[in-house]
Amino acid sequence: MPTIWREAAVNIELRSNKFEMTAIARQNRAPIRMQMPDVGDEKGRELNEQTLSMRLERVAAHVPAGARLADIGSDHGYLPVALLRRGAIEMAVAGEVAMTPYRAAERTVSENDLQPWISVRLADGLAAIEAGDRITAISLCGMGGETIRDILKAGKARLSGEQRLVLQPNGGEQPLRLWLMSNGYRVVCEEVLRENRFDYEIIVAEFAGTVSYTPQELYFGPLLLQARNAVFLAKWQRRLGQKQRTLNSLRQASKPVPEDKVQDLAQQVRWITEMLA
Repeated sequence: MPTIWREAAVNIELRSNKFEMTAIARQNRAPIRMQMPDVGDEKGRELNEQTLSMRLERVAAHVPAGARLADIGSDHGYLPVALLRRGAIEMAVAGEVAMTPYRAAERTVSENDLQPWISVRLADGLAAIEAGDRITAISLCGMGGETIRDILKAGKARLSGEQRLVLQPNGGEQPLRLWLMSNGYRVVCEEVLRENRFDYEIIVAEFAGTVSYTPQELYFGPLLLQARNAVFLAKWQRRLGQKQRTLNSLRQASKPVPEDKVQDLAQQVRWITEMLA
């Protein structure tokens, strides 16, 4: 990628994974410069030139226009940089707890001359958010659902109830939804998508006060369960086969397996079977 780009408002058509994105350079600043990380970097493989992965594109779609975003666990800072370059958000905080991704985010922001609009902070979870930021949206992506839950729990004092939570857990959706419900957050949008042979869910939540979901809604997702689209059904068809094989292995194990573990898995198999029927 060249180091110097003409300063102009340009339209760049990108096609990746059959997904088209038009990025319009904001004002007179240069197009996004994203330094590609090492091949072994998982998040680096999500990118094709300047475009975000399909997963992060769908996350971006749920960030409200004009938001003041806190991207926690921002890694290389690609999400806030892309959103700001598109003029989709007003400002952002890119929070990272580890030094290596923190430095990587600093480089991405610096190379795009976005320091006035994106603050990169080395902090643990929601501690990256300061009162003066007036954050209106928080994104946490690419972590286990339990990790996202723990970050929200530990930083609950920094949740004003006015922020939209855009969450993309890698598994562990059920305990995350349970925390959201227990703390008055209603799921306002859900998506399931498949990319690079992995299934991902996106959970968007807003504070509503009293919220109640059934155990099955917490397991499958209240809105996903209602919609039951083709991607959702295909995901659970695959999961059913996996869980049935695991259950059979547990029942045939040479060493005793805790009965509560067997019963919990058996219940999941029943729920999935009934849902797919």
